[in-house]
Amino acid sequence: MDNAVRARRDGWSRRRFVGAVAGTAAVVTVPAPAAPPPDPAPVPVPHGRKAAPGPRPLYLGTYTSVEGGGKGVSVVRYDPVSGAVTDAEPLAEIPDPSYITVHPDGHTLYAVDEREDGAVTAVRLADGHVLGSRSTGGSGPCHLSVHPSGRWLLSANYGSGSVAVHPVDASGALGERTALVAHSSPAPGPGQQGPHAHQFLTSPDGGHVLSVDLGTDTVYTYRLDTGHGTLTEVSRAHTRPGAGPRHLTFHPNGRYAYLANEVDDTVAVCAYDPATGRLTVGEPQSSGAAGDATNYPAQFVVTPGGDFAFLANRGHDSVARYAVEEGGARLRLLDTVPVDGDFPRHLALAPDGRLLFTANQRSGTVSVFHVDTGTGALSRAGEPFASPVAVCAVPL
Repeated sequence: MDNAVRARRDGWSRRRFVGAVAGTAAVVTVPAPAAPPPDPAPVPVPHGRKAAPGPRPLYLGTYTSVEGGGKGVSVVRYDPVSGAVTDAEPLAEIPDPSYITVHPDGHTLYAVDEREDGAVTAVRLADGHVLGSRSTGGSGPCHLSVHPSGRWLLSANYGSGSVAVHPVDASGALGERTALVAHSSPAPGPGQQGPHAHQFLTSPDGGHVLSVDLGTDTVYTYRLDTGHGTLTEVSRAHTRPGAGPRHLTFHPNGRYAYLANEVDDTVAVCAYDPATGRLTVGEPQSSGAAGDATNYPAQFVVTPGGDFAFLANRGHDSVARYAVEEGGARLRLLDTVPVDGDFPRHLALAPDGRLLFTANQRSGTVSVFHVDTGTGALSRAGEPFASPVAVCAVPL
């Protein structure tokens, strides 16, 4: 089945198949919320740790139902100093695991099954044993994350524009869904037929969970009841119409976040108030893409020290490098670096922040870059390595 037919069949597949077929910008500063509360207690996060010596695992997600796709989740080994990649092998056969993440304890991997009948799957990393799958209650799940408590899995259904919560038991397996919330308002943005939840993550303070919806041009903030796994909406932040927000990444201080807008090819600095969960979206600024190619910003990552941010540009096929200034309130575009691949869908930093990985969907490769911790400069660590329809890379 060709991509056009598949797209008409699936309905939700604009996100899935966009790209499946063949300087310095103005600086924007966003003011912090008035009378901010004291710094929240830190929540353990994987980045910033000192990497263990010797080869480390890099888990890769792919599409399985497209021509030339992979067979599920695979694992390779990378050297945390040189960036060299070796020893690719399959981990688990999961249908269309286009986004994956790992439990904070490092024992269990979770993957979306990006199908019309969406699901999330748990895999024990020690032996690749699949612990089971649970329905997300929607179509085309495209993102998932684990709450810092380790007790709840959050997932976003792109096709149906909803978010779901599943409990995580002591073994890492998933229980029956405890919450499903559809984004029924506001009305879809220009060119959109409905809501499209693209991300569901926890704020650094741990007090709120936020969902980025490309279809409604909105970021929804919820309070998660950590005893029962239910959601209560507390705030909404709106981008300009037609921005198509895709991915939000917080600064380590928890007061600011950076939003990648897929549809209008912009980014924005956002102020965040931990006390209320309110996000304030700043003015759009450049993704760094230039030239005639249509560009779709995909994802931000921020270095562990909070000094630099990197943005994946699909179409321009580059990583934009930003200096983070004024305590996180300002992004200043420094340059763009070619990824030596086609359509970088996903970015990930090694735990110590010294390596950057880009999963390049169209070329079926993953590129590795050294990160200069003083300047944020990127330099390629060897040739990209092959991975069929690589769309997600998670280094440990």
